[in-house]
Amino acid sequence: MASRPTVVLIPRWGSGHFMSALEAGKKLLATGDGAFSLTVLVMHAPTQEKASEVEGHVRREAASGLDIRFIQLPAVEHPTGWVDQVEFVFRYVQLHAPHVKAAIDGLAPSSRVVAVVVDFFLTALFDVAHELAVPAYVYFTSPAAFLALMLRLPALREDMTSPGFEIMERALDVPGLPPVPPSYMPVCLVKSKIQSYDTFEYHGRRFMEARGVIVNTTVELEASVLTAIADGRCMPGRPAPALHAIGPVIWFEPKDEDQRRHECVRWLDAQPPASVVLLCFGSMGSHDAAQVREIAAGLERSGHRFLWVLRGPPVAGTRFPTDANLDELLPEGFLEATAGRGLVWPAWAPQSEILSHAAVGGFVTHCGWNSVLESLWFGVPMVPWPLYGEQHLNAFELVAGVGVAVALEMDRKKGFFVQAAELERAVRSLMDDASEEGRKARAKASETSAEFRRAVGEGGSSCAALKSLVVEILELPDGRK
Repeated sequence: MASRPTVVLIPRWGSGHFMSALEAGKKLLATGDGAFSLTVLVMHAPTQEKASEVEGHVRREAASGLDIRFIQLPAVEHPTGWVDQVEFVFRYVQLHAPHVKAAIDGLAPSSRVVAVVVDFFLTALFDVAHELAVPAYVYFTSPAAFLALMLRLPALREDMTSPGFEIMERALDVPGLPPVPPSYMPVCLVKSKIQSYDTFEYHGRRFMEARGVIVNTTVELEASVLTAIADGRCMPGRPAPALHAIGPVIWFEPKDEDQRRHECVRWLDAQPPASVVLLCFGSMGSHDAAQVREIAAGLERSGHRFLWVLRGPPVAGTRFPTDANLDELLPEGFLEATAGRGLVWPAWAPQSEILSHAAVGGFVTHCGWNSVLESLWFGVPMVPWPLYGEQHLNAFELVAGVGVAVALEMDRKKGFFVQAAELERAVRSLMDDASEEGRKARAKASETSAEFRRAVGEGGSSCAALKSLVVEILELPDGRK
């Protein structure tokens, strides 16, 4: 009996990466229409919180009835002596290489691996794919603009006499975007994080070895950037990797029909259409007491309705926020002053369900790419408040490149501090009916929502990219590059 083709997917732990990659794998599976199965190699997450999160996702998806097999890789020792989280992840992934090779070897003879798809932080595993003569693809969970910048990093370093420093002092040249001011430099590349710069440069170099890069974006959203990459403008003199824009890939948490609707959603039911601005800052976003006071003052003075997901500071030694103590964090009298037009929610909230609600008309966001895609899917314009990772570049692209957001000025030297008056101005600009800036952002967000839905529909650009990718994978002789 002939062995059955399978695509091996290796995601990074954590919902933002893990579920995005898994949803992309499910899109491939559906497009293949039974031509191959999906095998997911699961690394042990390095923290108990993330491990429990991943285990929950695996249990749910394993019971879905889809042709997906999950293989838990053996645990590895945590690396020591690392400088930052980026280096930790890099070294932690390297330690998994022998287990990845053994898992792929163990799929024979019943399965024939036709491709390996790795999260863009896991390019060290390309060595395994090369050794096994299996074509390797990158799944890029961030926008094409950040991909373009990562592909540019090797060339930028080669141009400098002081590696990794001068880039911070000048406008960034990201092909396909207007010149990016230094204030929008991604946090992961600032000069105080040279180890991070080195690691991102390493990944940028290794992308060139991939059979292709699968990007969570659409041709319509980032046409100029995708064209610039394809034309070789990011890596002069080198062939560009093949690009497959299959987005938006969005994971919507399944609803429990027997469960009572979330309190935030029930509060929105009583608000007028497009009247509420949502403030939510992602799984690692929180603010100190001084910033909370400024946010409260800005929201109170804005006069607009708001739903503020306010999280407390992380427990010492962790990066994840806790449930907020509103009595300790909020200014005295704030809740009374905004009663009826504002809700402060001190814990996790169902962000995508909130964004889908007709009452929501704007979103103050940390600019994580999953949040951006959710917002645009539902046609909600944004005020970007980036905090970490590549989010500053995302913010710039949303304002200057796409036009779906109103800019927010912040003090980068003070931890991206935002004054109350500036938040008030940005919220008014986004939400006021008389604001021309807001009107343009609202119209563009609505247009982008329609483009997204066309892109993933039959005959759309992302649907066509998926079909082309499936054909490419299946036509590779013996699953080899």
